[in-house]
Amino acid sequence: MLISLSQIVLAVMLIGSILLQAQGGGLSPAFGGGGEMYRSRQSIEKVLIAITAISALLLAALSVIALL
Repeated sequence: MLISLSQIVLAVMLIGSILLQAQGGGLSPAFGGGGEMYRSRQSIEKVLIAITAISALLLAALSVIALL
């Protein structure tokens, strides 16, 4: 029961972090605008990438544990 609940929470976190990464992927910074936020956006993207990777690894590990 606890493993299933943990898998659901991690899956939602993984979906959310992936959707947040895709949200900032437009072409608007290429045509002006967004230059002053460049450094802070990079740090936010690094955190989102780390959250995505950790969530994916934990979800995979819990899935393997649930099979045993």
